[in-house]
Amino acid sequence: MGSGLFALGTRAMFANTAVLDTISNNISNANTEGYSRQQVELATEDGRFTGAGFFGRGVRIATVSRTSDPYLAREANNTASVASADQARLDKLTQLEKVFPLGESGIGYSAGQMLNAFVDVANQPQDLSARQVVLARAEDLASRIRSADTQLSSLQEGVTNDLRNTVAQVNSIAQNIANINQKIASVKGVGHSPNDLLDQRDLLVRQLNELIQVSTVEADDGTMSIFIGGGQRLVLSNSAEQLAIGTDEFDSSKATLLLSDVGIKRPVNQSLVVGGTIAGLLKVQNEDIPSARALLGQMSAALSWRVNQQQSLGLDLGTPPGTGGALFSTGTPQVLPSVKNTSTLSPPPVSMTILDGRELQASDYSLVPDPAVAGQYTLTRKSDGLVTSVADGSEVDGFRINITGAVNAGDKFELRPASASAGQMKRVLDNPTGIAAASPFTATTNAANKGTATVGSLSMVSQPDATLPPLNGTELNIVFTSASGDYELQSPLGSPVATGTWQAGSPISYNGFDLKLNGVPSNGDVIKVENTSYPSGNNGNALSLLALRDEDIVGRRDSGGGSTAPGATITNAYSQMIGSIGVQVQGAKTSAEISATLASNAQEILSNKTGVNLDEEAARLIQFQQSYQAAAKILQIAQTIFDTLLET
Repeated sequence: MGSGLFALGTRAMFANTAVLDTISNNISNANTEGYSRQQVELATEDGRFTGAGFFGRGVRIATVSRTSDPYLAREANNTASVASADQARLDKLTQLEKVFPLGESGIGYSAGQMLNAFVDVANQPQDLSARQVVLARAEDLASRIRSADTQLSSLQEGVTNDLRNTVAQVNSIAQNIANINQKIASVKGVGHSPNDLLDQRDLLVRQLNELIQVSTVEADDGTMSIFIGGGQRLVLSNSAEQLAIGTDEFDSSKATLLLSDVGIKRPVNQSLVVGGTIAGLLKVQNEDIPSARALLGQMSAALSWRVNQQQSLGLDLGTPPGTGGALFSTGTPQVLPSVKNTSTLSPPPVSMTILDGRELQASDYSLVPDPAVAGQYTLTRKSDGLVTSVADGSEVDGFRINITGAVNAGDKFELRPASASAGQMKRVLDNPTGIAAASPFTATTNAANKGTATVGSLSMVSQPDATLPPLNGTELNIVFTSASGDYELQSPLGSPVATGTWQAGSPISYNGFDLKLNGVPSNGDVIKVENTSYPSGNNGNALSLLALRDEDIVGRRDSGGGSTAPGATITNAYSQMIGSIGVQVQGAKTSAEISATLASNAQEILSNKTGVNLDEEAARLIQFQQSYQAAAKILQIAQTIFDTLLET
């Protein structure tokens, strides 16, 4: 009996010591990241049979288990992955927002100031100092636009560097997981779980999810396989593949994600990378920066095209006066062939010609041959996914597509009509006399007119035909033939060349000019339009250049049938761009706050289930301390009984 008490007490002391050790370990690691609460699993020893029945043989230690919940852990990892992606995108969008400042330091203000400078030119067309102010403000505008484009390029470089650094971290963590898998598999056969190794692996998986969202599959040998991008393996048993950064097939400045597969680097489907820092950075690179660059390019291309066009319609102060030269130059439309194309890469067999800068949209396009129809191509506008069937010479969104060479099946092209314009925008007019302030035509009323009509303005809206009056050297007379506004265009007087009906508020248009009247003409009134004799004193085109500040020159849309949906003024376009980016930033901020809260809640729920509760551990410490003392009492009593037996 005494020896039975010794065995019972000894087993009890060992069991309680193990429990106390485990409780102490829990308390020690209460603040250790990734640690899961451990507990000793106790079991009853098999009973000893006697003629009087089965007598218990005490307690034994079955194993030391860790508290875990795969479902909660997966939920915590997924929410942490989304939160990390949202925060990474928010950080970059905050930098992007600073590229386009408000107020006097903004591009919109600078554009308005340049156009407003034509007020002084219109008031004193011959004043060179007023013209010099226009050139100075044009230089400031071009400089600000180039600076914004440079900052976008710098932001892209930062994204690429961050992707490289993040990929390096992913590879390091993946290799560590593979190493731990090897250790776990090596001790799997002993029948007990390596709790600390499992904790380390779970922590690494969580850290990996913060960088790139992964899915996991646990094998029978205890190893865990890691998959990314919809099923591509990153870790398989004790082997880890390597992520890498490559270059985009169209644009070498953009990064792509590659994954080695048996030594061969294969692209990762970026649309399936939905969480982690890498996902947030890829979204900034593939959506946010191109969108901002397209908006900036659209503004610069539209303004430059329209100002240059209006310049070409006026006369400068040269001797003799000539057609105004371009005030700005911008980057040419870009066609980027895929490096996988089998047709000629340089120069590509596809090009573009800008037809109307006002109709350029803030978007890039993809162009691929139509496999069903020879000579036809599918054009996709990336901003909204609009698909159009085009061919050589097709006109879309203010530009014409030119197919100048053979395009093989499967070839792909990225078209950038406006995105490249901002980075190369320059003021190219240096001589103030080159500003075309004068209109080539002048309108005057006949002194014998009876009506109240006077010349409001004569502005050039298109290139005049040199064979038509008054550019052909003959005067053009507008003769009103009725009290209801009917008129004839006569050249010379008495020889009609065209007819029309005047309406208040509407111009009389002919051979590239629009003539607006103040007052009301009477039957028989005559207005004469002739070539401008003294350009130095004429401000007709300066007024037209000034009017560009209120013209919808950005983002017009061809509605078909000859109608055009209005666009925005240059200042409104900049305001809309800032508003669009502001909405993106605010949306990203809201998403980051929500996802961070969800991640925090999920981690808290997991911690409540698997983490260490110090109050609970303290109570269990007292409990098993008393159990240990009771087991020691068993040994003391057994010793007393044994001593008594020996003395008998």
